[in-house]
Amino acid sequence: MQTIGKFYFIEKKFIGFVKFIFEAYDGIAVVETIDRRQSLIKLHVAPGCEAVTDDVLLALKKDIFIERVDEAIVRR
Repeated sequence: MQTIGKFYFIEKKFIGFVKFIFEAYDGIAVVETIDRRQSLIKLHVAPGCEAVTDDVLLALKKDIFIERVDEAIVRR
């Protein structure tokens, strides 16, 4: 299955928590830590699950710093 990759900066202390949350939503997305020092993660979103993933992120943003990062910036 081809996933959709989205990059985010997140508060370092919450990386594990965010991974746990997405694991609980079985099958919508997998969290990969790209750079722990920069607190950069990549969400591998399952096709058709973009809206649910966005809703989860929106709810998390109420309490956690999460900022979308353009993939072109990450690849530099």
